[in-house]
Amino acid sequence: MPHFIVEYTDNIKNDANIPLLLEKVNHILISKAPLFPVGGIRSRGIELKDYYIADGKEDDAFVHATLKIGAGRSEEAKNETCEEIFNAIKDHFAELYGKRYLALSMELFEFSEAGTYKQNNIHKRFKK
Repeated sequence: MPHFIVEYTDNIKNDANIPLLLEKVNHILISKAPLFPVGGIRSRGIELKDYYIADGKEDDAFVHATLKIGAGRSEEAKNETCEEIFNAIKDHFAELYGKRYLALSMELFEFSEAGTYKQNNIHKRFKK
């Protein structure tokens, strides 16, 4: 953990540069180590083809991000991380936001370790 998931409407695919956004978010999360173990960071984009926004009369678009983390971090650390990531999202989409109707949102999802199952040998690379 953490996992960063960004859902975006397909009508902005050509302008959104989602791979760059994922890279930016990973750099933010890496900068927080050891708060978030580098070997556990996962970021992914999900292009949405089926959606309906507001009254459906405009070519509206949205980007919704979710940051999933395990429990145990302070409120201050969670707030600081989320603010930094959401500011990066707003900055990343600033030009597009100025050109079209676009909703940006982000949520934090924190869960306990109970009920999660993991196997990850990537951590070994970062334990030096």
